[in-house]
Amino acid sequence: MKSALLNKSLRTSGAGVTAGLVWLLLLAPAHGQTAAAPPEALKVYVENALAGVAGRIEVVVGQLDARLQLAPCMRVEPYVPPGTRLWGKSRIGLRCAEGAAWNVYLPVEVRVFAPALVAARAIAYGQTIGPEDTRMEEAELTRDAGGALADLPALDGKTAVRMIAAGQVLRAEYFRSPPAVGAGDTVRLVYHGDGFAVSASGRALSSAADGQPIRVQTDSGRVVQGVARPGRLVEMRL
Repeated sequence: MKSALLNKSLRTSGAGVTAGLVWLLLLAPAHGQTAAAPPEALKVYVENALAGVAGRIEVVVGQLDARLQLAPCMRVEPYVPPGTRLWGKSRIGLRCAEGAAWNVYLPVEVRVFAPALVAARAIAYGQTIGPEDTRMEEAELTRDAGGALADLPALDGKTAVRMIAAGQVLRAEYFRSPPAVGAGDTVRLVYHGDGFAVSASGRALSSAADGQPIRVQTDSGRVVQGVARPGRLVEMRL
């Protein structure tokens, strides 16, 4: 049904394109009047292009530059330009596929709304996040480029790396895991080999979260690298 509507809406009569506007896409204005809103067909096209995006989608289609002078066209095809992301303020391409050889770009704005975690109150830099600091609500995900969080366990034990205002959508880059090992900590080095393990002590030369690489100076002065684990433990493989 949607595809049929789209194909029907993007075909023109022999009048082609008039007044520098795609006739069926922007309804050519008369005597300097403002162009009318584009038909539902272009919104349907953008929504179809976003079929894999979860959430409620709103599409606002803009207007072509009224100064454009386009040759008559029997059939106009929309397309997504290579490298273009239909997210926030974006654009789609319009090209004449029958009767002329032109290509123009039409501005569009895509808004995506879906359940997401937002700050229930202001969150300070360095604050450890708890359940009372967040709430779930429908939010506009397209306000920022980053991915919004929708899973509270993803924030378990993490701290904020920036100030976050109440009501702000929470994104992964706003948080970090607390270090499993801090710079200067005395750590236990565990060497794992085939069928055996050897432990020694040393001093961490940097901070690292669980699973991150870390450099350690052993009691003998040698600098080695391992993987940080909770409890001031550094694992190494022989």
